[in-house]
Amino acid sequence: MSSSRTSRIALSLAATLYPALAYAHVGVGETSGFAQGFTHPISGLDHVLAMMLVGVLAFQLGGRALWLVPLTFVGMMAVGGMFGIAGINVPFVELGIALSVVVLGAAVAFEVKPPVAIAAGLVGLFAVFHGHAHGAEMPNSAGGLAYASGFIIATALLHIVGLSLGLVIGKIGRHVGPGIVRVIGGVAALAGLGILTGTL
Repeated sequence: MSSSRTSRIALSLAATLYPALAYAHVGVGETSGFAQGFTHPISGLDHVLAMMLVGVLAFQLGGRALWLVPLTFVGMMAVGGMFGIAGINVPFVELGIALSVVVLGAAVAFEVKPPVAIAAGLVGLFAVFHGHAHGAEMPNSAGGLAYASGFIIATALLHIVGLSLGLVIGKIGRHVGPGIVRVIGGVAALAGLGILTGTL
């Protein structure tokens, strides 16, 4: 995977997010809602781990998975966020979030490479749980669109961090890099088990 191709993908994601970034600066209320939405994904270990693992997994899969897997997560997370904001119940949200860290961590650790459609479907399912949690916890003072823009952009940035992490590890070398990725995935999966059992 060339660094220039990964850079182009990161720039494309950033360009996609630009309208939402611009919206976030419309006014005080909208800006406050955006900030609250932006900080929500990065304030929880479960969200941070899952979203970075999506980026690492996408890097491992390569090809069209580089953009399809993260964008599927972002799109389905927005759907889940709308459910949460509207008060529509989604069962097993906390379980789904914890399992996302375990499953994605294990997939990265064992270098599981499913077909792109299956990988996208799996991360899309997990994204609904993450999105619902974000939407359901929206403060009453926040505007829905600004808040959603915030957590969507934060999520996309975490995906980019994961993709970049995969790129950096890949540059370390063919012999050392995969071992580091396995360790990262394994530690994340163990953290997910901790979240699942309530010990973290």
